[in-house]
Amino acid sequence: MSNFLLVMAGGAIGSLCRFGLSSLMKRDTSSSFPLATLWINLVGSFGMGLLVGIHANHFSQLLIGTGLIGGFTTFSTFEMENITLFQQRAYRKLILYVLSSGVGGVGLAMVGLQIGNLLIYLSASNSGL
Repeated sequence: MSNFLLVMAGGAIGSLCRFGLSSLMKRDTSSSFPLATLWINLVGSFGMGLLVGIHANHFSQLLIGTGLIGGFTTFSTFEMENITLFQQRAYRKLILYVLSSGVGGVGLAMVGLQIGNLLIYLSASNSGL
């Protein structure tokens, strides 16, 4: 049962963070490009890579990975925005959005993973002093 509570708590925090950041970004931009969702999903991809890279324990994986980052990022909004761009016949924006989300998400997850691995290496090196 405690695993469910960890995911629920992290998910609530992540969802609120996504809603707040998305609202702020949409208020401050007049672009029809879905920049808020792209940014949120890219940050989440980096965070997930970092979490894996630092070899987070089970507690952290549930609370931060599945819960917080899972609640923060949003595939359903990404898909809805793709449909909207398609219906608006904004094909260039649609292609740019899909490619930047996919390539950027995987790329930033890899960067996060490498930084996490580096942090573990540096931590192990410093503890041997």
